[in-house]
Amino acid sequence: MLIDTHCHLHDQEWFFPTQAEQCLKHAKENGIEKIICIGTDPEDSQVAQAFASVHQGVYWTYGIHPEHASKFSQDAIELAKSLLISDTAPSTAVAIGEIGLDYHYDGYDRAAQIALFEQMLQLARDCNLPVSLHIREAFVDAFAVIDNFSDLTGVVHSFTGSKHELKQALDRGFYVGVNGLATYSTINLPPLEKMLLETDAPFLTPIPNRGTMNMPGYVRDIANYLAAKMGVAEQLIAEQTTKNAQQLFHI
Repeated sequence: MLIDTHCHLHDQEWFFPTQAEQCLKHAKENGIEKIICIGTDPEDSQVAQAFASVHQGVYWTYGIHPEHASKFSQDAIELAKSLLISDTAPSTAVAIGEIGLDYHYDGYDRAAQIALFEQMLQLARDCNLPVSLHIREAFVDAFAVIDNFSDLTGVVHSFTGSKHELKQALDRGFYVGVNGLATYSTINLPPLEKMLLETDAPFLTPIPNRGTMNMPGYVRDIANYLAAKMGVAEQLIAEQTTKNAQQLFHI
């Protein structure tokens, strides 16, 4: 069994309903038994929740991506609590994310991103949920914020940092998400016992399907590549990364 720990299959801007169903069928055929749909803003998180509630083996998260920091309001936190803590919610979120800091594009609002990140980390603590972190070109600030919140668990999604930044993430107990980037670019890989597999579908399609829309079923291509690169059996990759995901997300 394999698990796609980070995708956007619920997002109808990319996946029409019939496409999403086809992707789920393709995933099952390739041994991907569980999929986590990642929320990127309050509305998108609710769409992920609704999608997960009607598909067995699909889970969701509540998140506000750092690119939305300038639009953040306290109402988003109150909405999150109503969705995450309510006894009548159709399904329970497995994490808070994706959240974090992203300094890649010009014009980012550092103060707004940090303020939002702090609020979302507090939400994760209040709800006793792990975090799915989006950190790009902002590890110094991100770790400084994280270190103000004890007992956090989670994953650094789509890790592209240095060896030093990888060690910092591992030293803090975080898992590290590995996706299609590993098949066509040079990234620093975590040890298998701290690795999660993800697609970030529809983005970052792995070789040999590069140039097409990514799908959760392509987790198997990532596992195949890693098995060859690391010199281990694909079954070991599948078993350990699945165990890791189950331990972190309780799925």
